[in-house]
Amino acid sequence: MTPAHLIASAVIVTVLLVTVRYTAECYIRPFRRCRACHGKGRKPNRIGRGTHECRHCRGTGLRLRLGRHLWNHARALHRDATR
Repeated sequence: MTPAHLIASAVIVTVLLVTVRYTAECYIRPFRRCRACHGKGRKPNRIGRGTHECRHCRGTGLRLRLGRHLWNHARALHRDATR
């Protein structure tokens, strides 16, 4: 096996492992912390004191992962196509 084949194989295996791990993460834990409020569900007001509900996560502090969103969309397409 040449060094070029070895490097290509290592890259392919690494990409596959990362993909499988992210897929498992989306299946096991479909939600992640909201990036806007850092998972708190509330954000500070711009003027004055106090906080308000985060509009991105609607106050839950959680958002659906991109991979899970794509998975749900693909399942809905399949379900609608096979009716």
